Parts: sequence; C-alpha cells; structure tokens
Amino acid sequence: MKKAVALFLTLTLASAGVFAQQRGDREPRGGGKNQGMSKDQRERMRQDMRNVYQDKGGLNRQQQQQRQMSPEEREKLRRDIQDANRNLRR
Repeated sequence: MKKAVALFLTLTLASAGVFAQQRGDREPRGGGKNQGMSKDQRERMRQDMRNVYQDKGGLNRQQQQQRQMSPEEREKLRRDIQDANRNLRR
C-alpha cells in the first residue's frame, strides 16, 4: 500500500510540470500577432543590428592593431616599469 501511494505521489509530482507548461498553440506572451512588428520592420531591424555589430567589430580590430608593440617597445616598457618599481621601494 505504501509503495502504491509513493508511486502515485511520484507520478503526480513528475507530471505536474507537464501540465504547468504552456500549450504551443497559444499566443505568445507579448500579446498577439497584431502587436508585433511586420516582416519588413523585423528585417530592417536585423540589418541595422548586423551593421552595428560589424562596425563595432571593425573598431576593435583597429584598436587591437594599434596596441601591438614591437619587441623593442615591449622591452623598453618592461625596463621602465622595473625602474619605476625600484624607485618606489626606496
């Protein structure tokens, strides 16, 4: 008897999530289809966002290229930092 009750409770709890989920044929949360954007508006927004991300990506590449140092510049910077650290310890 206890096993049957335990099995019943387990199945009930396991199936509760299935019943709590929304059905696929309902309208989305945002309202209805009438409140959304038209296909043209969505396509324009997608294109705008692509352009924004491409522009940002181009800036990052340019900034990274500007930051690259030659080995001599890196060595000089390393020495300058070491000298500054020595002066701080004194």
